[in-house]
This record gives sequence, C-alpha cells and structure tokens, in this order.
Amino acid sequence: MHPVRERVHGLLGSADVHVGGGRPWDIQIHDDRLPARLLTGGSLALGDSYMDGWWDTACLDGMLERLLDARVDQRARGLADLRDALVARLLNLQLGRRAFAVGERHYDLGNDLYQAMLGRRLVYSCGYWHDRDGRLAASLDLAQEAKLDLVCRKLRLGPGMRVLDIGCGWGEALKFAAERYGVSGVGVTVSREQQAFAASLCDGLPLEFRLQDYRALRGERFDRVFSIGMFEHVGVRNYRAYFELVRSLLPDDGLFLLHSIGSNISRRRTDPWIARHIFPNSMLPSASQIAAASEGLFVVEDWHNFGADYDLTLQAWRENVEAAWGRLPARYDERFRRMWRYYLAASMASFRTRRSQLWQVLMSPQGVPGGIVVPR
Repeated sequence: MHPVRERVHGLLGSADVHVGGGRPWDIQIHDDRLPARLLTGGSLALGDSYMDGWWDTACLDGMLERLLDARVDQRARGLADLRDALVARLLNLQLGRRAFAVGERHYDLGNDLYQAMLGRRLVYSCGYWHDRDGRLAASLDLAQEAKLDLVCRKLRLGPGMRVLDIGCGWGEALKFAAERYGVSGVGVTVSREQQAFAASLCDGLPLEFRLQDYRALRGERFDRVFSIGMFEHVGVRNYRAYFELVRSLLPDDGLFLLHSIGSNISRRRTDPWIARHIFPNSMLPSASQIAAASEGLFVVEDWHNFGADYDLTLQAWRENVEAAWGRLPARYDERFRRMWRYYLAASMASFRTRRSQLWQVLMSPQGVPGGIVVPR
C-alpha cells in the first residue's frame, strides 16, 4: 500500500472507521486522490471532498463522531489550519464590514430554507428538550417554546419592560416575550432577510427591528438584554468591548442573558471548513474568555449548560430539511445539499462528543440582592 494511503487508512482505523467496510459509519471512497488531499488539507479537505462527492458514508454523523472522539482532527492538520490561525492572530475578523459577512453569506441564504428546517418557529438555536424531571419534549416546536420561555423566566420579564435582543434572528424571541410577558423592545441583526421578516412577523407589536451592528446601540437604555446564538460571531478581540457595551445599556438592577455555543478550549478562530462555507469570521468562546471579558462588569448569577440538547435539535433540523429538499428551489443543488448535510452532521458530532457546549449565562451588573432562584 502507498505510504500516503496507509497513513490515511491508519488514521481512520484508529477511530474504528474502515475504508470499504460494511458498517453504517465506514467510509466508501470514490476517488483515489482522496488520501493525498486529506493529508495536505486536513479538516477543510475532509468537508470539501465530501461536497465534491469523493467519498460517502451511510451514517455521516456517526463517522464524524468517531473521528472527533479519537482526536483524528488534531493529528491531521492541514495548511488551511495554519493559514487561518495566522489570519485570526493578525486581523480583527469581526470589525467593520466583516461584521456583516455572516449575515450576507449565511443568514441571507433564503428564508425558504430556514422555514423548511427550523419548524413552526424560526428559532435557529438550541431547543430546551428536558424538563426538570428529565422528561423529553415531544417535538422540536415544543422544545423551542420551552427555551424561549426559559429565557424570559430567567430574565424575570414583566409588563412595561424595554428589552433588547442582540442578534434577533427572525424575531421569534422578542415576539414571544411581547405576547407572553408584555414587554416592548428592539432587535438588531446583520441579516437583511431576517430584519425584513421580523418586522413583518411582529407587525402591530411594540417591537422594532434594525439592520444594525450591535456596536451602534451605544447610548440607549433597556431594562433587560438577551442574546441568543449571536456571541459566536463577536470574536475574542471584541469580547471586552461587547460586555462593556451591554453594561452601558442596563440600569444597576438590570439583567443580561447570554445564550452561546461554547468551547472547552480557548481559541481565536473556528474550524476552517465551517469558516469557509457556513459561518465566516466566527469562533466559539471558552468559559475563561467569557469570564475574563465580563470581569468587573457583571456578577454571574447562573451558568447553565444544556449542550447535550443541541444534538437533539440538530437531528430534528436534519429530519425537516431532508424531507423538504424536493420542494425547495433548484439553487439548493446537490453540492449545496451535501454541504448542508456535512454541516449538520459535524455539528451533531461536536456536541455528541462534548467538544462543544451550549451555555446560558445570566448576569447582573451589581448582583441581585439576596441572590436569585434561577428556573430550569
């Protein structure tokens, strides 16, 4: 066997993934150039070659789970990893026009895709699947409603409060808060599609939606602030300024809830394939990065991890979108579908192996007198 092929077979075998094997997570190679491409390109090449149809597997999430569990990604880094690390160290990738890149390239793909995938509510973040007794939500829609209500209860929302949603998506969270808890508010997003949809969805409610970078909010005041699935786009160079801004928006008795995917390890960038095809200029924060950036500005009242629920959410999204491909426009071609499948499967694998977490961090500017009983 050629040394390059032997090396790749050995790496896969260390994760109990066999080339040409008959188990669901084994890999079927369609192009003999794949081993050389993987050794030089690392994780970027693995995803790109799948998009190109160079390999297949019956259980994509199962295969990727095994590769992550065996740390194969850490033993086969490509040139793209080194390049991205250098760029992230030299540049502030989330500043100026770069802050809008993720909106233009990901969230503006088309509301039809997200409506097909996300369910009744257009909520593009982890659902809350387990109640306090450990019982599982009956559906994605119920899990998302439980998550939105959890956010509102943690923030102690009430009638008359003015609330800010940083990274408001399609407006579902503020709509829920306005209808169930009587608040008014503002949502900001860097996606034109999201802003227009949210404004239409919430017509008649005391809510305003802006196509605006969060940094433009300076000088305004709100009783409560929350951010669901947006902090992943802020970037480590901007964490301190982000928390300083949020603190300036709140009164001393205000509350802030940060809902974010998190990493076990402090980094300055994301996976090269995710950065190229899914979330440009993104990165996952670590607990220490969040703590350092908010130090002296906020008291952490509660830190809630329900990352295992993201695997269930992603499985539901996959089921929805796979059932919808036939009725979606032709611009979502076979290469796009393979990209999307890889994105969802890789995300499942990351949460399943506990590489990634999902945190809700509740903060107060000066500490709630007597403490706070945080709902679950």
